[in-house]
Amino acid sequence: MGHLGFSYIGLVFLLMLFIPNLIWAKHQPEGYTAVHENRILVLCERIGQVLTTTCVLIFDDFNLKPWHSWSLWLVLAIGLMILYEMWWIHYFKSPKTLKDFYGRFFGIPFPGATLPVAAFFLLGIYGRVIWLMLATLLLGIGHITIHWNHARSIHEER
Repeated sequence: MGHLGFSYIGLVFLLMLFIPNLIWAKHQPEGYTAVHENRILVLCERIGQVLTTTCVLIFDDFNLKPWHSWSLWLVLAIGLMILYEMWWIHYFKSPKTLKDFYGRFFGIPFPGATLPVAAFFLLGIYGRVIWLMLATLLLGIGHITIHWNHARSIHEER
């Protein structure tokens, strides 16, 4: 269920998430707009963000434990976060178009949305914290669908 306490692994994951997003705020793709986003999806995304951020910080179940087979979930979560960082590097080196932002990365659709959501979900599995898994599902419904809608509208404009 979750043991209350500070999670340094959760903090590292959040830093890996927030730092590139702060840089992105000054390097958004030309033509990017958040106008016309579905309000329900935005609400799911925002609530999911708050709950996910809170869960990864207040449950110490995500911190390192002695190695066992369950640790593979943490390894996979870290792997996805490293892929997420690689995607950001790829984006920042690109011409920063909407296609660069919403395009696939190693075959992964909407990597800026799917990679961190999947990583945080796997972190929830590793820590056996259902609250993080539920928060990430809510975040994913909003965040991934918003990215999908943006990509679809760009494709329809062409």
